[in-house]
Amino acid sequence: MRHVFVIEGPTVLSGDVTVRGAKNSVLKLMAATLLAPGRSVISNVPAIADVRIMCELLHRLGCGIDYDADAGTVAIDVPEAPGITADYELVRLMRASISVLGPLVGRMHAAEVAVPGGDAIGSRGLDMHQRGLEQLGADVSLEHGYFVASAPNGLRGADIALPFPSVGATENLVMASVLAHGVTTIENVAKEPEIVDICTMLVEMGADIEGIGTARLVVTGVPELRPVEHRCVGDRIVAGTWAFAAAATGGDVTVRGAELALLPNVVDKLVEAGAQVDAVADEDPSVAGFRVVGPERPRPVRVSTLPFPGFPTDLQPFVIALNAVADGVGLLTENLFEARWRFVNELSRLGATVSIDGNHALVTGTDSLSGAEVEASDIRAGAGLVVAGLTAAGRTEVSGVDHIERGYEHFVEKLTQLGATIERVEKPDTVIP
Repeated sequence: MRHVFVIEGPTVLSGDVTVRGAKNSVLKLMAATLLAPGRSVISNVPAIADVRIMCELLHRLGCGIDYDADAGTVAIDVPEAPGITADYELVRLMRASISVLGPLVGRMHAAEVAVPGGDAIGSRGLDMHQRGLEQLGADVSLEHGYFVASAPNGLRGADIALPFPSVGATENLVMASVLAHGVTTIENVAKEPEIVDICTMLVEMGADIEGIGTARLVVTGVPELRPVEHRCVGDRIVAGTWAFAAAATGGDVTVRGAELALLPNVVDKLVEAGAQVDAVADEDPSVAGFRVVGPERPRPVRVSTLPFPGFPTDLQPFVIALNAVADGVGLLTENLFEARWRFVNELSRLGATVSIDGNHALVTGTDSLSGAEVEASDIRAGAGLVVAGLTAAGRTEVSGVDHIERGYEHFVEKLTQLGATIERVEKPDTVIP
């Protein structure tokens, strides 16, 4: 049996929705706890499948795990000598598993981490991870599908320049260098809010990091770190998902738990599409957020995906879904992940008019999409198809919901609260005689 989301459209979304911690941060925060023996507690944790996978991965490395999905907390008891092998069985399910590589090499001076799997969105080479660790003094090789890293005498500071501001490489190299001997300078690092969140937590643990939020990080190694309690930053991609859903459906949605500062370029594009976007201020970060009032019909927008503070590639499918029902012609230029065009093939089944030319997607808006059966190829593509289904007339079935549930907590329940007609139903697998 398999599960699908069944949507009856069109729908106008209205109401309040709360966003918890960023998937792209919390998984790395959990990995970072390996750097200090003792009990660390992370709050504002989303109830998603990827958190459960990371819990199991850390458990197999010898950590004690106390995950309360309802409360949004995970407590991790790290032993004095955690294991150093991250098996393929779990790593293949989630690319973020590679983030245990840096902490294990940094603290235990050795690691064996399976080359990860994850979403089908294109090439995401790990050569920058390997090259950076080698510059820090580790011997790194690829053996039988595993990264095998060793630094018997510990890592030592180095000057590293990333050829591209890779989020994953930045995270691993910062976590590896906080316990290294001497000073490490990393140039051209990623500046995403999730990077700032990880560096902030490392400083709370006792790390010495300068330049947080800039393109240049200077890390002075310290002898040891201490466990910590830390609140994860709100998920800007989930917040952006709800924002585009409001704009595409002509809705009125207040998003809480993620402030507009996390979405600098995104707000401009929502306004350009005809939406009204206003901040909702509050001292409580779980209440603060923003309100999006969508237009009767969106105007088309032109977007190029770029590293932060540019427009995030993870929100690309929602721009295309919005342009598909806009009054005119929109353009999306994908500069980061080439295979995200798989989403377009499925969107076309709903009646969208999209022309692909290299890394450009030209979208001619239509008055109305029509419901159809479609399949999610990754987390954001799946959520993007759901948003498109909300605007489509009739019944839309989205399969591959396991992808979506890796990144969105209580997705069906939250959509229902906003007025959508959507169910998660079980269907028999197709049997070929």
